Amino acid sequence: MAAGDSAKDLERSYFDVLGLCCSSEVQLIDRILKPLEGVHHVSVIVPTRTVIVLHDVALISQLQIVKALNRVRLEANVRMKGEQSYQNKWPSPFAVVCGLLLLLSFFKYLYSPFQWLALGAVVVGIIPLVLKATASLRNLEFDINILMLIAAGGSVFLKDYWEAGTIVFLLNISEWLETRASHKAAAVMSSLLSIAPQTAVLADTGEEVNTKEVMVNTRLAVKAGTMIPIDGVVVDGNCEVDEKALTGESFPVSKQVDSNVWAGTVNLNGYITVKTTTLAEACVVAKMAKLVEEAQSNKSKTQRYVDKFAKYYTPAVCVAAACLAGIPAALRVQDVEKWYHLALVVLVSACPCALILSTPVAAFCALSKAATSGLLVKGAEYLETLSTVKSICFDKTGTITKGEFSVSNFHPLINNHKLLYWVSSLESKSSHPMAAALVDYARAHSVEPQPDNVEEFKDFPGEGIFGKIDGQDVYVGNQKIGIRAGCSQVPTNESENNEGNSIGYIFLGSTPAGIFSLSDSCRIGVKEALEELKLMGIRTAMLTGDCQDAADYAQYQLGGALESVHAQLLPQDKAKIIKELQKESKTAMVGDGLNDAPALATADIGISMGVSGSALANETGHIILMSNDIRKVPIAVRLARKTRRKIFENIFIAIVTKAAVIALAIAGHPLVWAAVLADVGTCLLLIFNSMLLLQGTPSKSMKTQCLSAATKVQKQGGCCGQDEPKHLVVQEAKESNSCCARDVIPETEDNELVHPLIDKKGYLSEIVIK
Repeated sequence: MAAGDSAKDLERSYFDVLGLCCSSEVQLIDRILKPLEGVHHVSVIVPTRTVIVLHDVALISQLQIVKALNRVRLEANVRMKGEQSYQNKWPSPFAVVCGLLLLLSFFKYLYSPFQWLALGAVVVGIIPLVLKATASLRNLEFDINILMLIAAGGSVFLKDYWEAGTIVFLLNISEWLETRASHKAAAVMSSLLSIAPQTAVLADTGEEVNTKEVMVNTRLAVKAGTMIPIDGVVVDGNCEVDEKALTGESFPVSKQVDSNVWAGTVNLNGYITVKTTTLAEACVVAKMAKLVEEAQSNKSKTQRYVDKFAKYYTPAVCVAAACLAGIPAALRVQDVEKWYHLALVVLVSACPCALILSTPVAAFCALSKAATSGLLVKGAEYLETLSTVKSICFDKTGTITKGEFSVSNFHPLINNHKLLYWVSSLESKSSHPMAAALVDYARAHSVEPQPDNVEEFKDFPGEGIFGKIDGQDVYVGNQKIGIRAGCSQVPTNESENNEGNSIGYIFLGSTPAGIFSLSDSCRIGVKEALEELKLMGIRTAMLTGDCQDAADYAQYQLGGALESVHAQLLPQDKAKIIKELQKESKTAMVGDGLNDAPALATADIGISMGVSGSALANETGHIILMSNDIRKVPIAVRLARKTRRKIFENIFIAIVTKAAVIALAIAGHPLVWAAVLADVGTCLLLIFNSMLLLQGTPSKSMKTQCLSAATKVQKQGGCCGQDEPKHLVVQEAKESNSCCARDVIPETEDNELVHPLIDKKGYLSEIVIK
């Protein structure tokens, strides 16, 4: 089989594995699946009890994988794409019958033979426990099933049938309770992984096809109320698109011809024709799903420590339990049954599930919350690091500023009418934000760039560009490009510098040929974000390759919110400053372009701008902002710190609960059923505590926006010249002049105003306004 054909046969399948209790089963699953022919990669997500397998469908099917998992009683089933399967809405029949018999056994106080119903409860409820324990022993795994089987058997041996029945019942019911408790978090992440529709409508024929069959440059029809299936460019029509699922922004974004649109976003009104720019598997939402999956498998440092501790904890406690039972029996002490009960309590406490769950379940909820807020975190490890960051550096162009330049002055220093043509032709091959401004300026002056005429094009990060055209060696960039061109003295433009514009230079060989200036402005909300970071005890700095006057002007626009400003930096200079800051504390870098890649990689945490950022920046960054709203940076920091607190709370709860049960047993109350209840209850408590992260807390800077001044939000028609009834009108605004989605009103973490409900075919079925 050819390499291309082999790759085409690879399929990513999702399996719900209800028997997956904690990360101790991960090694078991790896041992079962990885040796199978055709299995290329296995990923296990413990909080959602999900196993993801990349496999060759020609060699191994989904059914064969399910059978392999179920041989060891893991209760696996295939999850259909786009669905979160929760087949067990009710407890298993074993749990129901066991609980009923246990309840009836209480009538022993009225009629003594009823006490034998407790033994019946043990017989019924212990069946799945025996099957799972047998499978574990067959695979040389010492897990909770074996521990509980010993505990139940010990209670029967001591003729405490009611306690044995309670142990078995609690274990049977706990799995169902934990699955139901984690349903919300699992559903959130599942919706992220299946956000894009699976079908698309061809504009030319009206035929509905699978998105996998759609090639680049195909024209697709997107009706009002449907999802955009693949990334592309609008070639006909106009509409407003809800991009909340992708960027976390609540309000619609206007789209017209030449606007970029993304898969997984919803066309709220109008009819558009989209020309695809990528394949379905390479669109932004597919990359986002891949990052989310990889993030779930990425363990934090704390989780690795906990897993390592649990590896030695269980054997040590089992040895202690054996000693507590064996030594008194060997010495023939009085009241040996009390020691047996104590040993059983200690044995049940050897189960490390609650301790192991303490970290991943909190990390999972945090990653889910981040993803729904327009923040993609590549792993729990990076959230943990972000929580300790004390310094954050920002790039200027495209990060602090909009990166939407306009040429305010173009001044040739030589008498050659082709200068603008040469410059625009070179710039049309560059991806820098300034390049588009120069190309637009040339076209506005009836000069059409010809990038195909440029030879030997080179990009010098932090300096500028070079190329040959019409036999001329042309250099365009900042002052540093003059040194590379061999010019001993760079021309100056005092008047433009004073206005805070970015200054560019043109050289023909080593001869100065022109000078130009470009203006830019700061993004909305940057000042508020910087002030909030300052309140959180975080130092901020600007690192830019632009001239000092342009950097100072940006600082002036921000009201001096930045604590330090560094200008005229090469990419390696930015990385050097990051290293200096790292000597004092953990440091993060926020950037969006090619020049930021070294700094993003050097920083403890790299935060890159998502949809607008360069591909290289996204690969280098540890956290991706899916929108251009810098106010998401303090949201990310706040979430990271809250997650860290939750993890420590969970660890504390898990340890204290076990210690309390053992202390109670030592004090003369060795209740085995209480130890089981504490273990099960702690797992549930940790899940519920971690799920509080899904609620989130509003950003202080966002509370100051016009949305916070509103006292009533309702659906009305006619607002700011828009007559569609879908617009949200904010009434009784006390401090804002805006009234609808036409103004950029950021979403708070706990105010999800517009939430589209999409059916399985990708159609908008309802809009919920909360």
